[in-house]
Amino acid sequence: MGLLLLACLISSLYVYAEISDKYRRLAKQAGQVYGDSAEKRVLAWRRLIDESKDLPIVDKLAKVNNFFNQMDFVDDIDLWGKEDYWATPIEFLGMQAGDCEDFTIAKYFTLRELGVVDDKLRLVYVKALRLNQHHMVLAYYHKPTSIPVLLDNLDKELKPASKRNDLLPIYSFNAENLWLSKEKGRGVLVGGSSRLSLWTDLNDRLNTISN
Repeated sequence: MGLLLLACLISSLYVYAEISDKYRRLAKQAGQVYGDSAEKRVLAWRRLIDESKDLPIVDKLAKVNNFFNQMDFVDDIDLWGKEDYWATPIEFLGMQAGDCEDFTIAKYFTLRELGVVDDKLRLVYVKALRLNQHHMVLAYYHKPTSIPVLLDNLDKELKPASKRNDLLPIYSFNAENLWLSKEKGRGVLVGGSSRLSLWTDLNDRLNTISN
């Protein structure tokens, strides 16, 4: 797969020179748990972050979207033995697979690391009308009143939400807040995103990794 080939082409010494000790350690741990190729994927992810920090926002969105869309789609029940599990970016990269939530979560946290403020991002739970199933995408708002750009693993091209008539928004959230969608506008604030137990569990695991 393209990502694996890319990772193999990166010199280990060159990669390690640019990556913090924490992520060198986490990459090694991923390799021990998921196999040697997982370590290369984590290192490639960290290189992406290092090389993209000064890019214009449209390039950041495209690079992050394209990078994670190289992963395979696999349902949680087949991957984790659970009906619903929200993986951390390292778990997602380690397995080289995940479902729509995992694609979206990895893109969200990567863009946050690239300096995109939380107010400009929302994880959006939608109904994919053509597939008649629930789905999740990441929305980027250039301005509070602008039509967001969607990062998606189904339609892999960056597109404004106005061009995605195949998606019906249900609710959205970011690090702080939770909104129920409405026909027009950004939705109705209904509380904090901590109301989502899977989101709280994910952040608890991320905090454990960070400490």
